[in-house]
Amino acid sequence: MPMNSVNTSAPHTDFAGLRRLHAQAVRDSVTLVRRVTPGDLSRPTPCSAWALADLLAHMTAQHHGFAAAARGEGREPAHWAVRPLGTDPVGEYTAAAEKVLAAFATVAGPDQAFALPEFSAARTFRATRAIGFHLIDYVVHSWDVARTLGLAYTPAPELLRAALPIARAVPDDDSRLAPGSAFRPGLAAGEDADTLEQILAALGRSPQWRGPEGGAATRGVGR
Repeated sequence: MPMNSVNTSAPHTDFAGLRRLHAQAVRDSVTLVRRVTPGDLSRPTPCSAWALADLLAHMTAQHHGFAAAARGEGREPAHWAVRPLGTDPVGEYTAAAEKVLAAFATVAGPDQAFALPEFSAARTFRATRAIGFHLIDYVVHSWDVARTLGLAYTPAPELLRAALPIARAVPDDDSRLAPGSAFRPGLAAGEDADTLEQILAALGRSPQWRGPEGGAATRGVGR
């Protein structure tokens, strides 16, 4: 989720609660990714020009990068490199997800510094902010995967309540127009939009997006 500037004033839950909700968001993504088959990898996604293979490669790389940042190694570019998927993309994704969860579990407290060069090369970020960044990525990218596969995605209300202010804090500036940006310019949410739809619209996703096959989601993931 690279960006040129970051609003650091958005509210967040307590640190233990934030870490728990983050783990929930990542585990929801794993549940969805485990439904991916080789034939699905070429499917278009709500992420602009990305096919599902591109999205999974991005998601896997971000897990590795944030895990490195939690270990104090975030300034090393190799940890953030997006690599082509191997022969077992689901297994690779699952392993990367477990790696970031394990790394975040070792974070000493909310003020631990994270180096996140994709966000800023000039500063570090408090753990609360860094974990919030990663949480919102995986709420939205879980929806991306679910919508690509025609699955339902129903995150826990507590997770969505925590994610909404984080989504609204992401700068809606020219960085969203850059090639490879995970988020596009924000959209207006309808008056009757629910919390997930408000999050999606804030980050440039149309809740009405459907792949070429169309149709509504049929199978549920989440709570």
